[in-house]
Amino acid sequence: MRVDFHCHILPGIDDGSSCVEESIELLAMQKKQGIETVAATPHFNAERRSPREFIEKRQAAYESLKQAGPLPIEDIRLGAEVRYYSGISRMSGLEELRLEGTKLLLLEMTFTPWTDYMERELCELSCSGDIILMLAHIERFFKYMRRNTLEELLSQGILMQTNTGFFAERKTCRKALRMLRDGMIHAVGTDCHNTVTRPPDYDLFEKAVTKKFGSGFFEDFAVSSASLLEDNI
Repeated sequence: MRVDFHCHILPGIDDGSSCVEESIELLAMQKKQGIETVAATPHFNAERRSPREFIEKRQAAYESLKQAGPLPIEDIRLGAEVRYYSGISRMSGLEELRLEGTKLLLLEMTFTPWTDYMERELCELSCSGDIILMLAHIERFFKYMRRNTLEELLSQGILMQTNTGFFAERKTCRKALRMLRDGMIHAVGTDCHNTVTRPPDYDLFEKAVTKKFGSGFFEDFAVSSASLLEDNI
């Protein structure tokens, strides 16, 4: 089962899809690329609204999409791309932002050098028992990490999500494939926002992986990542 673990297809809630019609078109593009399940992960920033306010807005966006009739992909799991801030581990209601039916929390780090405190807080969240932490598009943060940071986080059970574009870009494809082979990537997402400048590109990811490792390897990864959606609450 092919899963898009990170995308912005809900209409009018963030900088992703602007309307229901665009959302439907994005879902149709995802379906054409073989995606069967979509994790709808609009941006959440604690400085802008509370978890409860966010969830209400997210639900309204989802309801407006469902009212459009049968959708190209019916299996849409509601979640969030949660923006990290110092002290997030003490935020009330953080568990409510987990991906629907799971303990998975997709966390976007800040584009600043990572500190000891940040790394300790990630490990604290991971060890809480209430959350399975998944870092969003981890490839964007390599330059902010210190040596061995990635390996340390992986050893603490923190999962890594990369964007499919990591495999599609010539300058990063080799590293992406090496990380996938070595078990350092647990899930992928298209991070699609619109149909023109940031459309879904799961097909390019599948092509790159199949060309390098074969279809069997790709299918095994698809099954393994899909298993993260199994009920673990």
